[in-house]
Amino acid sequence: MIRRLSPELTRRIAAGEVITRPLDAVRELIENALDATATRIEIELGGGGLDFLEVRDNGVGIPEAEVALAPLRHTTSKLAGESLADIATLGFRGEALWSIAWAGELSLLTRPPGQLGATLLRARGDRITTERARGPQGTRARVTGLFAELPARLRTQASPAAEYREVLALVGRYVLHRPELHWRVVLDGETRLSHAPGDVRAAVASVYGALPANRLLTVDAAGVHGAVSRPELTRPRRDRMHLAVNGRPVEFPAELERAVLRAYGELLPQGQAPLAVLSLEVPPAWIDPNVHPHKARVALARLDELAARLEAAVRAALAAHPLAGALPALRAAQTPSTPASGFPELRPIGVYRDLYLLAEGEGDLWLIDAHAAHERVLFERFDAAFARAESVELALPEMLQLTPEQQARLHERAPELAAWGLLLEDFGAGLARVRAVPAVLAGLPLPRLAESLLEAALADTPDPRRAVLARMACAPALKAGAVRLEGAAELLGDLAVCAQPWACPHGRPTVLRLSERDLAHAFGRRGVRDLPSGRDRVPELPQNPERSP
Repeated sequence: MIRRLSPELTRRIAAGEVITRPLDAVRELIENALDATATRIEIELGGGGLDFLEVRDNGVGIPEAEVALAPLRHTTSKLAGESLADIATLGFRGEALWSIAWAGELSLLTRPPGQLGATLLRARGDRITTERARGPQGTRARVTGLFAELPARLRTQASPAAEYREVLALVGRYVLHRPELHWRVVLDGETRLSHAPGDVRAAVASVYGALPANRLLTVDAAGVHGAVSRPELTRPRRDRMHLAVNGRPVEFPAELERAVLRAYGELLPQGQAPLAVLSLEVPPAWIDPNVHPHKARVALARLDELAARLEAAVRAALAAHPLAGALPALRAAQTPSTPASGFPELRPIGVYRDLYLLAEGEGDLWLIDAHAAHERVLFERFDAAFARAESVELALPEMLQLTPEQQARLHERAPELAAWGLLLEDFGAGLARVRAVPAVLAGLPLPRLAESLLEAALADTPDPRRAVLARMACAPALKAGAVRLEGAAELLGDLAVCAQPWACPHGRPTVLRLSERDLAHAFGRRGVRDLPSGRDRVPELPQNPERSP
């Protein structure tokens, strides 16, 4: 039931929505449709939304007796009591339709179930009329002449193309988090987004295409649901990391975003981000949605607890998939030469570009980056050798210049570095003397071994040991031009017994898998059963990486 809020509660509400662009009106009308339990939502705009914008839904509609209250200021159907902590809906400030009616001309055709006939409301500023009309169940909200009487605001509007990009991005976020609904977006008469009800994978396919949708892992834990991409699908930006809190799409808080990246660990290349569509369910009392005029951000209590919950959920999804690799903690009980990762037995069949190995195994074709694979093998060998803390003294200790930051870290880390066999002394005047290096690294073909060790050991990283090992594993690893079929079987065997064979120390994938289904599709075959092998199994989805610009 729509009612007018009390003056006390009105004073406690922050400034209401301000309609500064068509996108704002679209957002408010979509959230009203979602709160009305609509299962079908259609959005249409013309002229960038300035000529008209319309949102149609099949939700519960508004009873005839209450329609005239809808565009009044500080009226709402979304709060039963006087406590803002009780808000469980998406749209709430009590001013959305009021703000829209003052920015343009609002037409509202609405009918709840069981009511004979619909009600048509027209509102422009404080001029409000209603009349009986014919219409389906639900609500059709149409706004025309947006900012026609606000010339200063009209002059600041973006181009139609820019506004359409923002509208598609906004609706895309809702599609990702509400994939069970039917969605359609029409811009200047052209359908630009259409989604039939499905799961999160179907939503990703509707918004980003089939390839990313085929590279998802399901996240399903207490209070955390959704999907994240396999480690081979990454981007240099974080613009495809999406979060909803209690159903509301919001900007990813930095603390929670970092938790997702931590879950990937070494599986994620440096500077890359996954695709993530995650929904977080928290008690309403933990949320303050009233901190942003467009509700794009919410304030959350117990962020540390939520970050831990999110990280654990994503980590479990990654650990459950063989191509993502199990996490080190799950492999602690395994002993060397024991395959701990489910890595298949591969038979090398060729070399491409003197860098990539081709192999067959488990009925599929595998491509192996020989450099990345060799890096992983060397990294784990160096890691095991470091445990012995053997060192080799330099005949002529080297003097190296330190930055002030490196000097500070040297004092903190000197005991830890000595435990590896890397002996450094602060010589004063910004200099460090390298007296000994770990024995396992002493013979590496590096002309600047001591300097490289020092740079990695004193880098701004919480894990200097790993930084040293990753840098040292790169130098002697096989390079393009040096990869031959002879010796390939040995390399694959060494990779198979690694604790983490699926990624190099820097997070790049070591192997990619191409299934029979991929080949059948590429060559226009109807399916796997058409292949000469006659196998009728359904192989896994494609594993090829997508590196989007």
